[in-house]
Amino acid sequence: MAIDPTRFCINRKIAPRLSLEAFFQLVQRLGLSKVELRNDMPGGSVTDDLSTDQLRALTDRYHIDIITINALYPFNRIDDALLARAEALLQTAQQIGAKALVMCPLNEGIAVSPQQTQAAMQQLAPRFAHYGIQGLVEPLGFPVSSLRSAVQAQQLIAAADVPFKLLLDTFHHHLYEQAEQEFPAGIDVNQIGLVHLSGVEDRRPTAELTDEERIMLSDNDVLKSVVQVKRLEMLG
Repeated sequence: MAIDPTRFCINRKIAPRLSLEAFFQLVQRLGLSKVELRNDMPGGSVTDDLSTDQLRALTDRYHIDIITINALYPFNRIDDALLARAEALLQTAQQIGAKALVMCPLNEGIAVSPQQTQAAMQQLAPRFAHYGIQGLVEPLGFPVSSLRSAVQAQQLIAAADVPFKLLLDTFHHHLYEQAEQEFPAGIDVNQIGLVHLSGVEDRRPTAELTDEERIMLSDNDVLKSVVQVKRLEMLG
């Protein structure tokens, strides 16, 4: 199976110590153009405190297409602070030409009901629409996550009647114990907006894995990310 390289999007997390310009140069050297920026980099800013004009000049120079910003957290626990973060990130996304904003659920061992998550989607959707930004809901497979299931996330999006799409992460799919039982019959691949690919070679128990064990894909990947992607391709 060969995937068109133009479909790949490079997450800034792969080289967190690089400046934005150096990161864009790396992406260009790889013959790629799509990137995912983040708000959890060492600088603490999506744009490394570059102005909008400065960032757009870099994207033009290196022919970079900003697909998404990662992430609005915790999207399913609405309060004034969360709404302020959403507004700021959506403004940034619009200003720098990003097409989407990732939305991550509360991941602190505190339960959030499906009804609360659905209501949060409904409250946030008009803000995304106002800025013309696509919302991507990313379930987190960690045992402490309040939304672990990709299938449930899609069901809640449908029930909320909002235009958000799913962000499917092969690492988080692996962490969620019921994923393989739910996935084949329950997932709608047409409503997947982005897939995060990573690898893990660490053989510790699945429940003990953290983001620190994630690496690039390899032949020893316990996540079976390549198998996961092949299935998605077969499903459409």
